[in-house]
This record gives sequence, structure tokens and C-alpha cells, in this order.
Amino acid sequence: MWKRSLFSVLIVFVLAWLGRSFYQYMQLPIDGDLAAIVVPLGWYARVLHDPFGWAVLTHDAVYAAPNRFFAHVLLNQYFRHVPGWLQHFLAPIQSVYVAIALLKLLTHLLLLYLLAVYATGASKLNHRGLWLVMALLLPLFQTAGYNLQMGIIDHATTYAAFYALPMALLLLLLLPFYRAAQHGVWRPLRWVELIALIGLTMVVAFNGSVVLGAVAVLLPGIVLYALRRQAQVDKMFLWSSWQPILLLSLLGLLCVYSLYIGLNNSENPTVLPSLWERYQRLPLGFFRQFTVKLGLPLLLVMLLLNAQLIRRVLPATSEGQHLLRSLRWLALFALVYILLLPLGGYRPYRPLLLRRDTVLPIILGMVCLYGASSYYVWRYLPMGRLRVGYIVLLGVFSAIFLNADRLHISPVDNNNCEQQALSYLAHAPAGVVQLPQACPVLSWNVATDPAQITVQAHLLNLWGITRGLTGYYQQPPDPTQQLLPTPPN
Repeated sequence: MWKRSLFSVLIVFVLAWLGRSFYQYMQLPIDGDLAAIVVPLGWYARVLHDPFGWAVLTHDAVYAAPNRFFAHVLLNQYFRHVPGWLQHFLAPIQSVYVAIALLKLLTHLLLLYLLAVYATGASKLNHRGLWLVMALLLPLFQTAGYNLQMGIIDHATTYAAFYALPMALLLLLLLPFYRAAQHGVWRPLRWVELIALIGLTMVVAFNGSVVLGAVAVLLPGIVLYALRRQAQVDKMFLWSSWQPILLLSLLGLLCVYSLYIGLNNSENPTVLPSLWERYQRLPLGFFRQFTVKLGLPLLLVMLLLNAQLIRRVLPATSEGQHLLRSLRWLALFALVYILLLPLGGYRPYRPLLLRRDTVLPIILGMVCLYGASSYYVWRYLPMGRLRVGYIVLLGVFSAIFLNADRLHISPVDNNNCEQQALSYLAHAPAGVVQLPQACPVLSWNVATDPAQITVQAHLLNLWGITRGLTGYYQQPPDPTQQLLPTPPN
């Protein structure tokens, strides 16, 4: 009876916390890249018509995001249609924030479920362990609190689509390989499943840079693991079927090609520190990543504590040994991944290279292994004071994260000012108006020149928030500058 009650409590907690996250996402402003992708701006329009970057291959073309087609087409189509659909029930301004929150929540939910599947090995929603691990992992999805240090779902919608969502798709793609590692044999896929995974491989390869870096480290690791497993058990393991060979080969080839055409990304910095200077910045980036907030150090301590309990207190099992090996593999993955970052992870806005978005694969690995190891210790720790103490420790650990992730986003980061500005624009005539609010509106910075927010004016008109093209500025503009009357693409 008590197990059924605990199961119900876990379900209620997970659903309530997801609802809480949705409320937090509703408070975040529209980021400064979204308008240029949705309208789209001229330099973002080309990728929408060249999904696989053939122009780069055939004409050495240089344009924005040639290897990010699926991320761009998702944002473009989603925000051109979903706010309009929601306007059957909501006001135009509210429909945009709901659409943003829905996209982030769906990404959040997919990642949470997949991480719990990897941690427990279970996928059915009637499995108690799956809900327990989701409950343990939810506090680590920080929207406020430790978001700048270890945020999985970024405040910026475009960053969430470029980083968190592709990583969720990669986890989904690799799930059959994980199950093969669990059971020691590859389960033959039906043709429908195989075709779906081939399609997903293409989506993953052309969906952003962080997933390419993760694949560059993971793919050799998967091959080495399979070879080692074959040598140990004298079985063919993955190589007993042509399906995993096809999928791994296709993933590798597409990612190499995607990295190649990504060299012609016009957004790549033209002036950057030398390679040696970039490597010299890694230690400071690592130090700041772990010391700016309490979140990551606490997570690392819990991982190490779980490892010690598995090694020294719990009875030796193959599952426990697998978890300890996984921790070592994660450490090796993190080391290699970080050492590769200077080759392509530098941007002027992240001069130390290590930031929550660039190291997201490592953060997700830590989160997943925290869930897996905690679930294992929870199950196998014998009844007594130690077990009670461990459960209390898990509660305290979760409470620290829950307390840090405040329900209301701070006035510095929330969208109150932006909503007021949008409401002002909604009642303004077409033309150029001065906003009384001094906060970014669909931009990274305050708009001082109406000629620089042409694309934002078009997007607001597309969403039905303004009546015609209404430009804006937040201090007296240059009288020689005019809002462009034609779409930028």
C-alpha cells in the first residue's frame, strides 16, 4: 500500500514541478536572435533553402549556420505558426510567451524522460523507478538559481533549440546502442525503426555544434567499447548485425561533413586568439565554471559519494561495477571533450570557452549518472541508519537545488519590462515610436537606432502584436535613419 502511495506522490511531484518550470519559462524574455531566424533576416534565409550545405561543397559559399538547418527550420516554422494557433485562445503577446514556454517545456520533458531511461533501463511509465529518478533529477534543471553555471534549458529560446534539444535527440538516437550494451546483444530493428533512426541521424548531424563535439568523442568511445566487449565475451556484440554498423558509419560521415561545411559559417570569428592562448584559457574557465555557484561542486560531491558507497559499502554486483566504469568513462569523456573545445568553441561572448552551453554534454552526463547511482544505492543499501541517513542526504541535496531555483525570476532577468513595451507598441500607430521602457525588446541590447530593429518590427507585425510595421527606439534616434518598409529577406 505504501509503495502505491509513494508512486502517486512521485507522479504528483514530477507533474507539479514541470508545471512550475512552465511558469518560470513564461517569465523569461524573448532573446535577441529569435527575430532574425523567424522572419528571417537575409543571412539566415539561405540555410532554410540549403538543408545540407551543397552550396558550400559546390561553390565554397559562406553564409550563416550552413550546418544548422534543422535547428533553424524548427524555430522558423514553430514561431511562424504556433503563436497564431494559440491566438484562438490567447492575446497576441501572451501567445508568444506561451509558445516559448511550451517549446522549452517539451525539450525539458524529453530530456528528463530520456535521462531517467538511461539511469534506470526502464522506459514504461508504470515503472516506479523511472518516476523516482525523474523526481531526483528535476531539481537539477535550474531555471533560476544555478542556471548560469549548469543550466540545461537556456533562458534564450534559440540557445535551448541549438543545445538542449539536439542533445536530447542524440540521446534518443543512441538509446538502441545503450540497450545493446545493457543486454550484451543488438536487438534487430524493424524497417520502420531503422528508417526513423536514419532520419534522426540526419537531424542530429545538422542541428548545431555542441552535438557534433559530443559525437566526435562518443563515436570512437562506442567503437572501442564494442571491440573491448567483443574481446572479453568472445561474441560479435554490435558487429553481429549490419544495422549498428550502418547507423554508426552514417552518423560519423554526416557529422564529419557537417563539421566541414561549418567551417564556412559566416558567424565564425575572423579574429581570434591563437590556439595556444585558447588552451591557456581553459584552466580559468574550468575554475570559474566550478566556483561561480554551489551547484556543480555539490553534484560532483554526490557523484563521488555514490561511487564510494557502491565501491566500499554495497555488495559487489555487475550493475554496480558498470556504474563505476561509467563514472570513469564520463571522466575520460569530459577530459577529451574539454581538450577539443579550443579547436572550435571560441566566441567573443564566451572568451574562456567553458560555459554551461559548451559543456552541456558533460553536465548531462553528470546528471544522468547522479540519477543512476542514487537509484542503485537507494535500492541496495540495507535497511538501517545508513539507509535512512542516505535518504535524508538526498532530500537535503534536492532541497538545496529546489531552494536555489526560485519560482519568480528576478526583475533583472524576467520579461515584465519587455511585456510592458510590447503592450505599448500594440497600441501605437505604424511608424517609429519612442518606448518609455529602457530594456531590451526582442534584442540583446536596448534599441537606440530604429534602423537596427527592422527585423523585430516585421516579427511583431507577423505575430499580430502591432498594426503594421512599427519601429521603436529607446532614446532619440538619428533623424537620417529610417525603418525599412520592406521585409529583410
